[in-house]
Formats: sequence, structure tokens, C-alpha cells
Amino acid sequence: MSKAKQLRDRMAERGLVHIMAAHSPLSAILAEEAGFDGLWASGFELSALYGLADMSLITMTQHLDMLRVIAGQSSLPIVADIDTGYGNALNVIHAIREYEKAGTAAVVIEDKTFPKVTSLAADGRQELLRIEEFQGKIEAAVSVRNDPDFLVIARTEALIAGLGEEEALKRGMAYAEAGADMILIHSKKKDPAEIESFSRAWKGPVPLTIVPNAYPELDATRIRALGNIKMTIYGNYGIRAATTAMQDAFRRIIADGGVQNVHKDIVPVEEIFRLQKMDQVKADEKRFLR
Repeated sequence: MSKAKQLRDRMAERGLVHIMAAHSPLSAILAEEAGFDGLWASGFELSALYGLADMSLITMTQHLDMLRVIAGQSSLPIVADIDTGYGNALNVIHAIREYEKAGTAAVVIEDKTFPKVTSLAADGRQELLRIEEFQGKIEAAVSVRNDPDFLVIARTEALIAGLGEEEALKRGMAYAEAGADMILIHSKKKDPAEIESFSRAWKGPVPLTIVPNAYPELDATRIRALGNIKMTIYGNYGIRAATTAMQDAFRRIIADGGVQNVHKDIVPVEEIFRLQKMDQVKADEKRFLR
């Protein structure tokens, strides 16, 4: 069974799947151990890992390189954040071929112009493509996939750009008509009212995906009650959690003049050995090194 089929089956069986952002193989391992249904190969998180802004500065090659090593360390389906598709519809064709070969189960393409600016940045430049042009990107993506279960998810930034619900619904419907398997509706409002309103108004033929970063109180119970949201992506929590932990530990070490206190509050090195599968490495050494 392909990872794409696995992801579709999980949505059908569970009604709602939970996808955790990953920026490294280690974060992917931890997400799988925690019980998530899939991984979000996040452009934002990878950009942050490189110390760069999420503004199309990370190349497709860099993203694919990380995605491949994540896929090698996790059995979970991967939903790839490919931003605007790295250019026009021709770039999208190339991207879909490469991401599918890399083992991706789904891609999310957004209707911004290239290069994009991260959605939640205050006063960020949020310019959207013409509907017809983005439909061409979706049609190109759908036409070139080899696995019919491979998910093409169209993300509209109409609410992010301040264009309102009517425009967002219009764009979502147009993208579904172009062949998108799901519509990702995004918002930077601090409460979920805008997303809930869109969900109730959505009469399109495909289900919805959301990324509740700005409105964290929209939990699984409320999402399920809406009925047409089938995927929740936790888009930046891995890198934020890692940053929180490292900031705290590093500052304490400087303040304490050493690691004598902080070492008691972090995982022992043996836990890292476990995540690195050192037992298997040692077994292989014993078996094969002569």
C-alpha cells in the first residue's frame, strides 16, 4: 500500500487526521512515537532550522533532501509544504514528479505569487495569483501524478490577504473544480470564528484542511463538529517547542555557570541513544565486524 493510500484510508477511517510538522528526522521520529497520523514537511520549520525567513529562500533541492531523510526514518505519510510550487505550472509539474519520487503522500500548493511571504507575519506582503492561473497549477499537478491516491491540496490565502469569505469560497470552489483533492483554508485571526464560518458555508465537493496555529483553541472536538474538515496540520509547533527548550536550557547553563542544574531536567543521553537505535547498531557490530 502506498503512503498516499495509507493517508486516504486513515482519513476515511478516523474522520480527522492529525499531521505534525517536522523539520528533521529526529522531529519526525518523535512525532511518530507521539501517535500522529502523518508528518508535515514544513517550509516554515525548515527555513527556521536554517535561520532564514519563510520567504521562498529555501530551495526545492534543500526541502527534498530533508524530506528524503525524514522519509527514511519514519513510516508515517508525509504531506509536503511546497509553497507556491516553486514557480509557474511548469515548475509545479517538475515539483510533483520529484516529490512523488521522494515518497511524499500529498502536497500543499498555495495561491500566492512567487516568492511568497509567510502567512502569519504582521503586515506581510500577501499577493494572490489570478484564479485561472492557479487552476492551471492544480490541473498540472493532478495530471502528472503517477499514484491516483497522491493528494493535491490547494491552499487559498484569501482570508490571510484580507479578501473575505466570499472570495475564499469562490477560490476554493474553483480549485476543487480544477481537480484539487482537498482545500486548505488558512486564517491569521486569533480566534477560530473565521475558519468556522468558512467551514459552515463550504458546499464544495472536497473536504477541508486547516492549520490552527493562530487559533489554537479550535480543538479536535470542535473540528469534528463542523463535519467537513478532515485534516489538521500543526504547522509550527515542533520548531517552537524545540526553540523553547533550547533557549531555556542554554540560558540556564550560562546563568548557573555550568550544567550542574540543567542536566537533571533534560532527557538523559541514553534516550538519545534509543532514538538513534544504538541497540541495533551494537547488534550489527557484534554480528558483522570481524
